Amino acid sequence: MIERRLQAKQSSMIVKKANCLPQKMLGEIERELADVTFEELQKARSDGSHSVYKKPNEEKKPKRANKNRPMEASWKKPVGRFREVIQAPKKVARDPRFESLCGTLNVEGFKKRYGFLYENELPAERKELQKQLKKSNDPDVIDELKSQIGWIVSPFLNAEI
Repeated sequence: MIERRLQAKQSSMIVKKANCLPQKMLGEIERELADVTFEELQKARSDGSHSVYKKPNEEKKPKRANKNRPMEASWKKPVGRFREVIQAPKKVARDPRFESLCGTLNVEGFKKRYGFLYENELPAERKELQKQLKKSNDPDVIDELKSQIGWIVSPFLNAEI
């Protein structure tokens, strides 16, 4: 009953604005609304049913507080438990010294190709490091130079090459 009266009141408000209905209908609506108590009107207004131009409930899209911020995800949505990950094939590191696919070491060919290192480069580098060793007073630098000289001398100590 109250809803019908309220709808009538709302329609009378619209009618007054638009002036579309005749005076006779307006009078009837006003008489019906005269019987409604103030308390009933307040209840109807608190329900929100008094608004004529009520927008339909649309789901609000989540917005960012700032355009530079990421979107906030709802904690109410369940997270997928399992993630499918594509396994890439692992690259196998191969050392040619120990691979049978690379063949065997040709010692004569090695001496021909890299003999210049043992004849010219390494002895000159050794002499340079020994000069630096004599000039240096820092014990850390001396240890480093001795270890470098040891790396240069070690191929000569090996009788294979």
